[in-house]
Amino acid sequence: MRSIPTRVRIFGAALAALLVGGLAVLVPAASADQEAADDRQTAIVSLGDSAISGEGAGDYEPGTNGENGNWCHRSANALVHKTTLADRSFNLACSGADSANVSLADTEHYTEGSQARRLIDIAREYRVTTVLVQVGANDDPAFADTMVDCILAWFDPFGSGCRKKLSTEWPQRLTAMAPKVETAIADVKSAMSQAGYAEGDYDFVLTSYASPLTEKMDEILHGPQGCPFKLKDAQFGRTVAVPQFSEALRGVANRSGVKFLDFSRGSEGHEACSGGGDSSSEWQNRVTVDPWAWVTGGLDAIGMHMAQQSFHPNARGHAQLGGCVTEFVSSGAGSAACVVGGDGNLHAG
Repeated sequence: MRSIPTRVRIFGAALAALLVGGLAVLVPAASADQEAADDRQTAIVSLGDSAISGEGAGDYEPGTNGENGNWCHRSANALVHKTTLADRSFNLACSGADSANVSLADTEHYTEGSQARRLIDIAREYRVTTVLVQVGANDDPAFADTMVDCILAWFDPFGSGCRKKLSTEWPQRLTAMAPKVETAIADVKSAMSQAGYAEGDYDFVLTSYASPLTEKMDEILHGPQGCPFKLKDAQFGRTVAVPQFSEALRGVANRSGVKFLDFSRGSEGHEACSGGGDSSSEWQNRVTVDPWAWVTGGLDAIGMHMAQQSFHPNARGHAQLGGCVTEFVSSGAGSAACVVGGDGNLHAG
């Protein structure tokens, strides 16, 4: 075999050294660009319906307390503002919203358009680290209408209550709801993608709902105290309907590839009327009528809007739920349940 001239070997070694040296310079430079710090403020954003907007927690943002037909009731006490996960917290949720209102669909609810579309602007201006979604109750489950039906059943002392009919219909409603929530989740992911995020860049958490009622109320006086429900109906809601709702949403989370936080026991021992004559320990509102709603909402307030704060988490409840969300996201777990601990506070178990 013919030997390679010395000068060629020297030239080849020099060229190799030059190339390696060049790569040594170029690779760190590219890596530095990729790892450049994002100096935007961090943010956590909530989307969904009344249970997460802060309905019932008071201190509503100006413009969402009936002004010009906007009854979103976004509260300064909403659970997203009680988290400690980011520099800023944003609440896009709106009382009465359904899955379509959260999605990218061209819808309007209480004068407001798509929540997911508004998320895009926030996600571009801030570095969103957590997205919270709580939705589904105003789809096929028709939670508010169901509560009204059960209240009307209480007024019939000879009737069997609402649980018999509900036990048959409820699973079917949850089945019909699930794909709508899945669509909303897919659209929220799309909104984040449009804002420049990969799915691994942020935590996406779907939550279920806390039971507003319990059968553990004053047997005689619970109606006049603000919870006009038959005790067996309240028991069915707490032990069957709400847990089934939570499991349906857990399935949605699993199929959608997002984290799941179970709120179904989030008010356990602190439900509406659980305190008897003293509501100071309760985390859910009893029947709540706001006679001053007409001041901001005008004649539009007369009727449903005066009582829409009923059976929603109050400010104490939102503070507890916000603390549980903080624990859950900080843990890095994929799923958990908010349960009252030995210290009397909610924890992500």
